[in-house]
Amino acid sequence: MTAPLILEMTDIAKSFGSIPVLKRVGFTLRKGEVHALMGGNGAGKSTLMKILTGVYTRDGGTVAIEGQSADLDDAAAAERAGVAMIFQEFSLIPTLTVAQNIFLKREPHFKGTPFINGAEMVRRSRAILEELGVDIDPDALVSTLSVGYMQIVEIAKALSKKARILVMDEPTSSLSEAETSALFELVNRLRASGISIVYISHRMAEILTLCDRVTVMRDGETVMTANCADMSVALIVEAMLGAGNAASFTWKDRHVPDTARPVVQVRNLKLATRIEDVSFDIREGEIVGLAGLMGSGRTEIAETLFGRRRAVSGEVLFDGTPVTSQADAIERGMALVPEDRRKFGLVLDHSVATNIILPNLDRFTRHLFVQDAAALEVVQDTIGDLSIKTDGPDKLARLLSGGNQQKIVIGKWLVRAPRLLILDEPTIGVDIGAKSEIVETVRAMADKGMAVLVISSELEELMAISDRILVLHGGRIAQSMNRRDVATEEELHHAIQGHTATDLGAA
Repeated sequence: MTAPLILEMTDIAKSFGSIPVLKRVGFTLRKGEVHALMGGNGAGKSTLMKILTGVYTRDGGTVAIEGQSADLDDAAAAERAGVAMIFQEFSLIPTLTVAQNIFLKREPHFKGTPFINGAEMVRRSRAILEELGVDIDPDALVSTLSVGYMQIVEIAKALSKKARILVMDEPTSSLSEAETSALFELVNRLRASGISIVYISHRMAEILTLCDRVTVMRDGETVMTANCADMSVALIVEAMLGAGNAASFTWKDRHVPDTARPVVQVRNLKLATRIEDVSFDIREGEIVGLAGLMGSGRTEIAETLFGRRRAVSGEVLFDGTPVTSQADAIERGMALVPEDRRKFGLVLDHSVATNIILPNLDRFTRHLFVQDAAALEVVQDTIGDLSIKTDGPDKLARLLSGGNQQKIVIGKWLVRAPRLLILDEPTIGVDIGAKSEIVETVRAMADKGMAVLVISSELEELMAISDRILVLHGGRIAQSMNRRDVATEEELHHAIQGHTATDLGAA
């Protein structure tokens, strides 16, 4: 039996000035449903959710919650209607306790007094956390919690306000594999208790695993709503990009000549943590994917190749000679796009232009002065070549979308024309349109002879981009798989778990 609708958004319209952002959009949510909302940057999903949560006022259309018209004119009205949003960047105060954060500005008081009843606040917080099935001390400072537990506190805070509809924005973008698994269990418990969830994520496999239905938006319109059981990654990508634009995120059988020489050679690498004995080569023009569970040591290998870490034993040879330091790696033609672009890849409060120029100052400096005209020409070329969507080179990097920020990080290194490009989780928090463009950029660079190493937890990404996939398990390269011999993501998933082709055949 189909559950009744708790939310109906019908013919929602919103314009900013003369620009229509939402064009008669429809969205429904059932009681006890996890409903994915997907779309590229500019599709309108954020605007739609800001209307639901009272941040924006709609220009047209209707919103009904449990069959009753809802005027969500501000955040307080949305909260009274039972709507809450769990943002990607948490709103918690780290110096306060869990209980203080959950009841911030709504603290229980001793009857008839202005004094906060701390014991009652802790009791209520503990009851909510126990209902969620998690063991978190209400008296613990938020600053002592893991990211996964911080997210649970945000959910507890929303439920303390009697929320019936939760909007979760990229909830797993900063979580480890174990934390993601715990979050999925919690979402399933919330669903079973009748809480309805709008789930926004760019991770396709996650959507198909967790959600009941998916709605896809494109260019301010709803283009598809379907049961996840009837969908595939390919169908969702096609809906998000349009049939003519989806091909770039499908695998292309590139030919890397057997005579192509190795750019980097890793021999018997042993690191202080996890990695015991790793050996592999990457050849000119080859895109190698590195797959493995979170915590398997993928990032540590990348940082060792780049000279950021020192090996306990073994060696990394670049063009036949050892890499001695990060500066040596950069000077000789290596580039690393780090996993956390906001922390290690960008200066967020600097402009697009400054971020592109910074690692290339030596190329634009003459007698201690930066050659502005030459630098600006390179910046403009980079913006154009990578289709970075920005009002101009002077726009602050923090004001751009995740996909455009990532293009800046990639673009600043491409200015140096590296011979080895290392990409660590290159499309985390990036919409499918930007993913597709990044894949095309990497392929184009490899076609020109650049060697590429891609580390990704998203198997569809590795399947789309790699010529060869190395599977890291137990501190070693357990398998080296030619991409044309890997038929499905399931095969790759089994390999990452430590199963061999023989194991699968026996099964």
